[in-house]
This record gives sequence, structure tokens and C-alpha cells, in this order.
Amino acid sequence: MNVLPSPSAITATAETMNSVLGKARLIIEAFTAEDDSLSLAEIVRRSGVAKASVHRLAQELLGWGLLERAGSHYRLGLRLFEIGQRVPRQRILREAALPYMEDLLLATQETVHFAIHDGLDVLYVEKLMVHRGLRKQSRVAGRLPLHCTATGKVILAFSPPVLFHEVLQRGLTPLTHKTVTQPGRLRAQIDKIRSERLAVEVEETRLGYTSFAVPVFGDSGALVGALSITAPTFRMNHGRFTVALRTAALGISRALQATG
Repeated sequence: MNVLPSPSAITATAETMNSVLGKARLIIEAFTAEDDSLSLAEIVRRSGVAKASVHRLAQELLGWGLLERAGSHYRLGLRLFEIGQRVPRQRILREAALPYMEDLLLATQETVHFAIHDGLDVLYVEKLMVHRGLRKQSRVAGRLPLHCTATGKVILAFSPPVLFHEVLQRGLTPLTHKTVTQPGRLRAQIDKIRSERLAVEVEETRLGYTSFAVPVFGDSGALVGALSITAPTFRMNHGRFTVALRTAALGISRALQATG
């Protein structure tokens, strides 16, 4: 099961299709994390933009460094990476979280994620792993649904109730046969997480793997995101891992509060 692509799933409106900027966006969002490069025909098919417009705009995007040539194909350019590193929210969160995530990685030797809320998904801001860690399913700047991830369940537990209802309206699509798809069961999980400040997700996202997650709060006690550990189910140590996880989350919260 692949991580959900960036939200190019937003339906293109007539206004989007008629504007140059809208068409450029559709071209860029035609690329997913699994794509090294795309042909012109594939970009046309995915974006829905006319071939002549794709060809013309692709030349401009090449000139700006937002696209690069890969033989007869196109790929995303390094200029996008450079601009992305300037995003204040991502940079501040990552700088605050990284030292504590490194400590957590050393203490547990398991994959560590820091995720934030974006739409009806979790968006991974940072991921650290050892050589035996979880290489698939999650990635930095990747997305997964709120309803079936430990980080997402934490976010649901400490967000306004309207978010929970929006998730239900979209539908609780299963990623594995263990994904909770009953609204009542999910609500019970969320209530428990709110009480214990700990989410436990067992093989709902990937079979054979379990995740623990805890909330991270920023200035004024507002929820900022969620910190998690993911490991093969047979290696999960509830007592040791949750203590280390809570300690790291507290450190990140204090670092964020200190920066205001």
C-alpha cells in the first residue's frame, strides 16, 4: 500500500483549468512520490490539460527549474526542493523536533515519525529510521489517512469534533483487513486516546507493524502534531517505548513553547 499522493485529488475546477497558474499546478501535481519521471503524454493524461498547453508550460517550468529533463521525459526540479525548505512551519517544527527524535531513535532503535494535520490526512514532517526500519508506507512529505494511523488518531482526539465528522463523511477506507472502519469503534478509540494521551495502532496501516503515538503541544497548549514509534508488532515494547515516546514529546513541546 503506497502513501497517498499530494492532494492533487482536489477536483480541477473550470477556473483552475482556464488560468495559467492553475494549469501549471496541475502539471506539477501530476507527479507522485513513486514517479522518477513522466512522459509528456502521461502528464497530459493525468493533468487533464491540453497537450499544447502542457508542452508550452513545461518549457517555462524547465526554465524556472521547477521541472528538469530526463531524456525525453520530465521530472520535478531541485528548485521545488529549495523553495520547500523555506516553509516556516515545516522548518520550525523540524528544528524543534529533530534532536528529540534522534534521542528517541537511539533509545528504541525503531522508526520515528513526526506528523501534522493537513486536511483529512496526516502529513509527515520528519522520519528517522535505522537500517532495519520501516522503509515503505511512510515518507517525509507523505500522507496517510487520519482514521487509521496512530498519529492521525492522536490528532483526531485533540482536534475539534467537526474534524471527526468530516473524516466519517469521507469514509473509513481500509488499508488492511485490520483497519477500524466502524464509526463507533473509532470514536471509542479516540475517547480512550484523549484520556490516556496515547494512541496504539495495531496493523491498521500495514500488516505486521504496530505504532504508538502521543500528542505534541505548542504555545498556549495548542496541538501542533503527533510523535510516533513504528515497529514490527513482535518487537513492540509497550512500557519502555511509551516512556521514551512521552519524554521526547515533552521535550519537543517545551522547545516549541520556548520559540513561541
